Amino acid sequence: MLPNITNGGGILGLARIKLQEILPEDGAASAGYSRALEKLSLSLTRNNAAIIEISSEDAALVRCALESAKLYFRSRCHTASLWNSSDWLKLSGYLAAPARDMYFYRAGRTLKGEETEPPPPCIPEVFRCFGKASRACLSGIARHLRLRGDAFGQLLDEAPLANGEISSSVLTATAFHAVGPGEKGAMKDSGVLQEVEKGFLLLIASDTPGLQVRDSSGRWYLADNALGPGDLLLLTGKTLEQATAGIRRACTYRVVPVTQTTVNAFSGRTSLAFRLMPRMSATIDCTAVAEAGHVIPDGYGPIPVQIFLNNVIASEYSIANSSNLNIEPITTIAEPTLRSALSDPLTGALLEDAMASFCGHSYGGGTLQRVYDTMQCTTCGATVEGSSMVHNLALRAAATAFKGLERIRQLHSGSLRLDKRKREIGEQVDLTGLKRPEKELPKTAEKDISPHSSSQGKGVQYPFSVNEKVMIKGNKRTPEKFVGREACITSQCLNGWYLVRLLDNGESVRLQYRSLARAAGEHNGLGDEGRVPAIQS
Repeated sequence: MLPNITNGGGILGLARIKLQEILPEDGAASAGYSRALEKLSLSLTRNNAAIIEISSEDAALVRCALESAKLYFRSRCHTASLWNSSDWLKLSGYLAAPARDMYFYRAGRTLKGEETEPPPPCIPEVFRCFGKASRACLSGIARHLRLRGDAFGQLLDEAPLANGEISSSVLTATAFHAVGPGEKGAMKDSGVLQEVEKGFLLLIASDTPGLQVRDSSGRWYLADNALGPGDLLLLTGKTLEQATAGIRRACTYRVVPVTQTTVNAFSGRTSLAFRLMPRMSATIDCTAVAEAGHVIPDGYGPIPVQIFLNNVIASEYSIANSSNLNIEPITTIAEPTLRSALSDPLTGALLEDAMASFCGHSYGGGTLQRVYDTMQCTTCGATVEGSSMVHNLALRAAATAFKGLERIRQLHSGSLRLDKRKREIGEQVDLTGLKRPEKELPKTAEKDISPHSSSQGKGVQYPFSVNEKVMIKGNKRTPEKFVGREACITSQCLNGWYLVRLLDNGESVRLQYRSLARAAGEHNGLGDEGRVPAIQS
């Protein structure tokens, strides 16, 4: 049971963009090019998907590839193999799984030690066609974010591939079979569980509807219901989200299982899916996004592609294993942070200038300016008049309060680092700073060569012995009332300090060795009759 499904294609329907309109062109951007990029961006923002219309020649090629893939899979014996969702990162060739057959095609040479059979007819030509379309879409997305059109080019394979290389991107032909309601593995392996695209972009062509996408409001809709013979469904992936510092979010989708009641069991459903993937040896960096004036949130630092994709797959695998198949799997997507909820998705600035429209949505920063320019809500697409917008005081107050908390947190963090540094410096002074040259000792002070003093730490001065009579000469730390009085050493303390007992009134006080001097005529301490019992430190 898959509730909350709409058939129209998101909130206001998917935007249709002709591939010819978003192809990179020389000279100044034309009005048609700018309008096409705006439509593409709004559709991806509202519906997390868009429809790309290709030429009639390419459409005929795609139809031929779908038919050839269907015939190819009919000729194969459906023997299920063990596999997981990460296999497509390295697999090439035919693979059978419960409820579906797949063929993974990668352009270029075959991996060493792996022999794969020839692909179905027209698959290599479709690979080139989809690759061209996906690169044009990626360039358009970059231009709409005020980036260079080739901002992500260093992450992609060379076009064309160098001799002896194999492509990172992959074209997957899939044939879904009808399954019975009680067949083992039907629910899990037929794709009911939602997935998040991992690459830059995903282009899909299908002969029968069956792909559901979740829009920005969290509702599921049948995205490929309106696809024609020359239409491709465009979805964004996690790599693009990482490369754009979270500005362009990844799409969440799921495939409806084929049953005896939805389609003829013999024909099933066939699809072609092209994933534009980054090179495994590349590193995802948001430097270009920062140079364009966008704010880079925490968690979007440079990361190697191999590590990033492994983390995404591991997270998806752990969620899939811990989820209950009887529960709607909507909670697998990480909840947005408080900062992202209070920030403008375009500029990353906090919504201290938030404005609310009659449709209930609020905007600020770059999004607010876009709403003024287009007179249309970026979330639901409703018509918005500038005069009808009001100040969202609650959201402004929340953004201002959060900004204050961030400042306090930064100050507190800086204070902790300063305190830690002071402690480190103090420890260094305790270890090395108390070791003075011999000439700095008091003239009347002599080194104590008794066994007790020699057991002290290196660099700490103990010129007096326990029970020795001394004169308090004082220093900057000595109270004036003790200066000039005689005392007796009762015990040694840490770091050159002594506990002494005044001879005139028996009061005990803790003094540093520099404030003491040996009493006149005193060399070996008091006599036995005048000794004072030592006090343990």
